[in-house]
Formats: sequence, structure tokens, C-alpha cells
Amino acid sequence: MTKGTTSFGKRHNKTHTLCRRCGKSSYHIQKKTCSACGYPAAKSRSYNWGEKAKRRKTTGTGRMRHMKSMTRRFKNGFREGTQAKKQTKN
Repeated sequence: MTKGTTSFGKRHNKTHTLCRRCGKSSYHIQKKTCSACGYPAAKSRSYNWGEKAKRRKTTGTGRMRHMKSMTRRFKNGFREGTQAKKQTKN
């Protein structure tokens, strides 16, 4: 047996499948853990030595459905259910 081309031809089993948390094909079937996000661990996997990886996953890289409106709502003191007063010309 050689350790190169012929051995690589025998590889046809998948070690990783899709992760239900991050969606990447990084969920190890035997270990039952994701190599990208660390699922099923409660905290998402990130390291300080992977600065670029953190940048890709951080807040602001997605839709920010909730956070998008927070600055405006904070500025107005999180008021709800009120109508703006009519402005009259002086």
C-alpha cells in the first residue's frame, strides 16, 4: 500500500455533516460536536487567535432584525404607544 494517491481513492465516508446551529458542514457525526460553532455547547466557539473568524461571525454581519432599531428606540427612551404632537408654525 502506498500512502498517497491510491489511499485517497478509498475515502468515501463523510465525517462532517450540516450543523443545525451555524449551517456549516462542520458537525462531526461520531463526536456529535460542530468544529465551527461548538454546538451542542451553550456558548458559541470563538478564539482570540482567530481574529478574522470572529469578524465574520460578529454582530452586524447578519440582518440584525432586532438590533437595527435599538439606537433609535434608546434615543427616545423606549417610548411606546404614544403619538407625536402636532407642530404649529410660530
